[in-house]
Amino acid sequence: MSEDMKKKISIVTGATGGLGREFVRRLLNEDIDEIWAVARNVDKLKKLKEDYGDKIIIVVTDLSQDKSLDLLEEMLQNSNPIVKYLINNAGGGRMGSSDEFSREEIESHVMVHCTTIATLCNLCIPYMQKGCHIINMASQSAFQPVPYINLYAASKAFVRSYSRALNVELNCRGIVTTVACPGWIKTELLEDKRNGKQIQFPAIALAEDVAAKILKDAKRGKDMSVYGIYVKWMHLLSKIFPHKLVMRTWVKQIKEYI
Repeated sequence: MSEDMKKKISIVTGATGGLGREFVRRLLNEDIDEIWAVARNVDKLKKLKEDYGDKIIIVVTDLSQDKSLDLLEEMLQNSNPIVKYLINNAGGGRMGSSDEFSREEIESHVMVHCTTIATLCNLCIPYMQKGCHIINMASQSAFQPVPYINLYAASKAFVRSYSRALNVELNCRGIVTTVACPGWIKTELLEDKRNGKQIQFPAIALAEDVAAKILKDAKRGKDMSVYGIYVKWMHLLSKIFPHKLVMRTWVKQIKEYI
């Protein structure tokens, strides 16, 4: 099949969350034939398709499980599409001491944030060409070690390092890899209270604004997207000050919540 005959698709994991839905909504305006929306919750995926139409292809799979990408691999082989966008958005985390996390939770966390991202990139790259994009979601937490969201921050540091190196590797093929490092985003997944106390999030952003900035930066060919003055300032401070000092300051800020 000639390149002109192939259908153009985008893949969005974590597609039913606040940020994932925003990516899906904005990709509808791109020159794309299908958006493969990947998530665990069937009802939410059906609602997504109901809201956004027939371009949405529902892919139900739990990315925390082994062999979770078998379905996507089979779909790619059968369709042989051009993957215009791969957006690795699935994941989440919680605040807590490292010894509170069960073995299953640790394995699931690393699987979704690290193994799945790297594997899905490798599955999609053969179906990409010049002008295609990979967007991997990291976080402001990727800039330095972060106690009490240790597992989350460490996995996001992997995503940041992996994505920036992958961008260099794919540069000769015209494929852009952008790692997104936003701060706090107002979504239904964000815990707003802990120990009975309202959590104060500095410079909290709206999902629609963050998604717009990430896609804009990806189109500009940036290897890293940092949203907002506050997060850019935190990025700078993480370079200037010793990480031990940054960590101590963070722990003082959150001591009433832990």
